[in-house]
Formats: sequence, C-alpha cells, structure tokens
Amino acid sequence: MKMLVTGATGRLGTKVVDTLLKTVPANQLAVSVRNPEKAERLRVQGVDVRQGDFDRPETLDAAFKGIDRLLLISADGDNETRIRQHTNGVAAAERAGVKFIAYTSIVNAQKSKNFLAPTHQATEEAILKTGISYSFLRNNWYLENEISSIQGVLAGAPWVTSAGNGKVGWALQQDYAEAAATVLSGNGHENTIYELSGKLLSQDELASALSIVLRKEVSVQLVDDATYADIMKGAGVPDFLIPMLVDIQKGIREGTLEIESNDFEKLLGRPATPINEGLTQIFKAIS
Repeated sequence: MKMLVTGATGRLGTKVVDTLLKTVPANQLAVSVRNPEKAERLRVQGVDVRQGDFDRPETLDAAFKGIDRLLLISADGDNETRIRQHTNGVAAAERAGVKFIAYTSIVNAQKSKNFLAPTHQATEEAILKTGISYSFLRNNWYLENEISSIQGVLAGAPWVTSAGNGKVGWALQQDYAEAAATVLSGNGHENTIYELSGKLLSQDELASALSIVLRKEVSVQLVDDATYADIMKGAGVPDFLIPMLVDIQKGIREGTLEIESNDFEKLLGRPATPINEGLTQIFKAIS
C-alpha cells in the first residue's frame, strides 16, 4: 500500500510526514511538493519525493500515479485559488485511481459561515462526487496561529481582539498532524467525518492561560473590527493581510469555530494537548 501526502514541506505536512515515519516504512510513503529540493531531507530517509503543482494538473497525474491512499492538505491562498487547486487535485486523484482521500477541512464545513468555509465546502463536494472513499478531517484552529499575538504580549502589548466572547477549539498542529497520520495509515476510516477541536475557550480564557505560562499579567483589549484593523496596521501588518485577520476575528465572534467534539480522543486515544501545555511548547519554541 502506497500513501502520499501533499504539501509535505509545509508546517502541517512536515509534522504529518514525520509522524508517519515513526510507524510506516519509508518506501510506502510518497510526498507531493511544488519544489522537490525542499524535500531532500525526506528523500535521504527513503521517502518517494514527487513534484506536484496544483496549478499544473499534468504534474499531479505523475505525482499520484500508483498511490492508494492520499492526504490532501488544504493549500494557502484566497478561496477562488484554493478551490481551483483543490479541484485539480481531486480530479487528478480520480484519474490516478486513488482509493482513499483524506482531506484537511474546517469544522462544521458544510454549514459554516466562516469566510474560509467556501473552499472546504467545494472541496468536500468534489471528493464526494468522485465516489472515492474519503475522510474529512475538519480542523478547528491551530494554536500556532496565535504566535504573533503571543510575541506582542512578550513585547509588552495587550492581547488585542475583536472576537468578543466567541470561543475557539485551539489545538497544536502536532495534534492535527497525528490525527491525519492515524487516518491515512489506519483502517476503518472510510467515509468518515472527524470534527477536530480542542477544549473551547474564549479570548479571555486563552489570555488567562497565557498569563500563567508566562508568569505575567496578560491584559485583554476588546475592540471593534475597525479599531482592530487600525491596531494591526500600526503593528506593521501588511495591508493585504488585514482584511483576513479581521474576518478571522469576526468568524470567531460569530461562533463559527465554537464546535465541541471528542474526535481527537477517538483518533489519538487522548484529548488534544491541554492549552497550558501547548502554550508552554510554543513559548519555548519562540523564546
């Protein structure tokens, strides 16, 4: 059985592949990457490194050839770009005769009003239309997404948010990576949906946990979206990123990430890493 992970040099993909290599022989594992030279570390370990570009479907035909089980990691970019790229990937998987597709989606994908949801709705629907066995890994939010805010707090800034009392099921990328590796390499995951969320916390609760980890008071500055955008601009965030950051805050405020689940326990035999432990790991990594 041959497995393939797309986006294997990205932050999540790297963790998925490293997790797989602990239990899967390297000769059963392939990766599809835009720039194969960036995956030389994997090649020397015996992983089959293939060139695949989601904007060039013909490269995906070669990349997916002979693959039984595929992990399609969602790409970066705007919704239109991602939908096009993911659709190319799903079509190539169908042409290649892939028998199982696991896909990293977003929580509550088909009903979500989150601004990121259209990509995942379209991709899930494209996979379903192929008739290929699937597993949708509906990920909540990476705790690592908050690194810039944590760095701001370390520099003396407050925790700035326009997300109000909205809650998020933060978890470490490593937790999501282990769940994906379990599904890709395991049995019994055909035609499944996993809502992967850590313990639901508000911004205030996350800041309180951070204050314990940092051993310093973390004040929370609740603002409206316009003020949040002004503060981000003042902090040096590039203009093109600010609307996305505002949309993230709005989505949290509106409860789009407030999805409770014990699916991490189903897949990993344990809950997501506790928030204090996760924050401690991130603090050590950025210090």
